[in-house]
Amino acid sequence: MELSRDLYRAVGRDYHWRDRNAWSDTRLAEYLAKPEVAVYVMRLNDEPAGFAELMRHADGSVEIVYFGLVRGAQGRGLGKWLLTRAVEEAWTMGATRVWLNTCTLDSPAALPNYRARGFVPYRTETYTVELPDGADALSGRGDASG
Repeated sequence: MELSRDLYRAVGRDYHWRDRNAWSDTRLAEYLAKPEVAVYVMRLNDEPAGFAELMRHADGSVEIVYFGLVRGAQGRGLGKWLLTRAVEEAWTMGATRVWLNTCTLDSPAALPNYRARGFVPYRTETYTVELPDGADALSGRGDASG
């Protein structure tokens, strides 16, 4: 559980991920123990370098809930490999569809990586979020299917 929390913070720090930071250890442990949730950790030289969290939904789809690399692993093509592996694992889980969400706060490399792995935009939404420093940012969140 602690590794999952650490990776969430390390990967999400630059992209304003904060929802899970408010979760208690009990809530996180219960969530991670669900049979429909799977977390895969990529390691470089035995150090955690990225992760993919998958969730199988009742409709048969599998969502890539969280995906990303720590700063030191970025820019080396490892995101391509990790996303490919995450999608393969989703299909292994019996997915009828594999999907994810992204937004304009995501890494500039994210959307091209998603598209190169076969994801296509499915829906686009626009809304405003308040960032931790108090500045407002316009952020579009879109679902994509692959």
